[in-house]
Amino acid sequence: MDLEALWLTLRLAAATTLVLMLLGVPLAWWISQGRGVGRAVTQAVVALPLVLPPTVIGFYLLVGLGPVTAVGRGIARLLGHPLAFSFAGLLVGSMLYSLPFAVQPMVAGFQGLERGYLEAAAGLGMAPRRAFWSVALPMSRRSLLTSTVLTFTHTVGEFGVVLMIGGNIPGVTRTLSIALYDRVGDGDYAGANAIACGLVGVSMVALLVIYWKSALAPGRVIDGV
Repeated sequence: MDLEALWLTLRLAAATTLVLMLLGVPLAWWISQGRGVGRAVTQAVVALPLVLPPTVIGFYLLVGLGPVTAVGRGIARLLGHPLAFSFAGLLVGSMLYSLPFAVQPMVAGFQGLERGYLEAAAGLGMAPRRAFWSVALPMSRRSLLTSTVLTFTHTVGEFGVVLMIGGNIPGVTRTLSIALYDRVGDGDYAGANAIACGLVGVSMVALLVIYWKSALAPGRVIDGV
């Protein structure tokens, strides 16, 4: 196992999950609370990474964050280096690519809430923001768990986006999926198998976490799955 790539992958997955939970939960709540063209367009944009090849996303990020665009040059002047081929660039790419896995389960969870609880909270004079934190979010904790686990594991397994935006720099942008690809290219199938088994193990544990309560309570469906 490539411990350097493992540590980098875990850092990337943790950072991506944290940021997307902070941004994705309010976005999912807004999407779930109404209808209209704006919400439909937002949902389409959020879901776009599900249908686009990862290399397409990575290519546009590479161009957009590179020195050939005004945005890329501005970021480089601000940070002292371009975002492409850096950990920060990987984080941006991972956030975009994993966005639907963070938002969609939460949207489904919020839409499945019993409206009577929110109406009762409003009838008691509870402000909408307080009702969200005190009623809606606790009742959607299983959807929140699903979003968190799926976002983390999806980031761990990324390949196309991270390769395009980050390249293959050991200790900087070389994640486990890229290390696996390198092992296969070098003919080191034993090393590739060790990495692949680790990724399979992470995925299996994630699925067990998501479905554990469902297995203990048959007949109940996890929100957002």
